Amino acid sequence: MRVPAHSVCTAIRDDIVAGVHERGGRLTEEVLARRYGVSRVPVREALRTLEAEGFVVTRRHAGACVAEPTAQEAADVLEMRLLLEPLGAARAAQRRTEAHLKVLRGLVRLGRERARNGGSEELRSLGGWFHETLAQASGSPSLASMLTQLRHKIAWMYAVDAPQSPLDSWAEHGAIVDAVARGDGERARAVTALHAERATGAHRLRLSGGAERVRTSQHAVNTTGRRH
Repeated sequence: MRVPAHSVCTAIRDDIVAGVHERGGRLTEEVLARRYGVSRVPVREALRTLEAEGFVVTRRHAGACVAEPTAQEAADVLEMRLLLEPLGAARAAQRRTEAHLKVLRGLVRLGRERARNGGSEELRSLGGWFHETLAQASGSPSLASMLTQLRHKIAWMYAVDAPQSPLDSWAEHGAIVDAVARGDGERARAVTALHAERATGAHRLRLSGGAERVRTSQHAVNTTGRRH
């Protein structure tokens, strides 16, 4: 059975973000095909997509390589998120469905519970799901896709410190949901902008020199069931 290129793309992207494929390192179709248990065709398609997203570059005499973002490029990514997340929240206030609200409220409830009991890694995942759902609630697939791509890039370019007060962070999430539920776009925009601005201070740039902290967790090579 042919494995879809988007599944291979997700697998390679996740491993780039996790540091499995190092910045500047070559991405050989044959090696990648063996690693992910697929043919070279979906690998080739995946590399084209990842190049368009900025995770991969093609170099003369070297072929596909993991990109090496500059500090300015990393700063631009954070700035774009600061601009787009509030826009997504404002649109969500006008376009969200009851299903979106149910998921958002459930995540806030679970996030507050976990924040009281500790568990920073689980809170990080819950925060990612919250912002993913909020973006989906905007009713704009292109905006949601762009925000998802920005979150991938930020995870790749930055190490993020856990918030000093997780309960306060989840209180901000709750305030965003309240504004979205009331249909108050301006309030949703303002609260989300403040939340994103505060979160930005916890980001520490991962430098190519290797002095920074880099995640080294290995992903399973099975491409089924990966999150996007």
